[in-house]
Amino acid sequence: MAHHQSKEFQRRLQRVEKIHRRGGGFEAAGTLGRSAYHKKESRSLFRPLLFTLAIGLALKAALLMQIGEVDYRERVDRLAQGGQVEKVGAYVMQADPITLWLAQNMKEIFKAPA
Repeated sequence: MAHHQSKEFQRRLQRVEKIHRRGGGFEAAGTLGRSAYHKKESRSLFRPLLFTLAIGLALKAALLMQIGEVDYRERVDRLAQGGQVEKVGAYVMQADPITLWLAQNMKEIFKAPA
């Protein structure tokens, strides 16, 4: 009996410590504490997805700028000749108008050789 109560007590302590690490549990009931002023914001996946897309486009443009358009297209064509995963990679890595525009602007900014 005592052993069971000890395990339960330890679980309760762990739960309270977890709440305290997250910054909660320091308010008395009926008072206006942190939770009254700090509302949890629902975060959407839009921003991280947009950021990831922008980084991917910038990396593609940097590759295109560095190795040149002809060599880039040849490499993507070789990639498209591979298996299923390589075909998906070739589709993702193909030079779209935004990537071409970014690469051209990056050439001008960094004064890269053509």
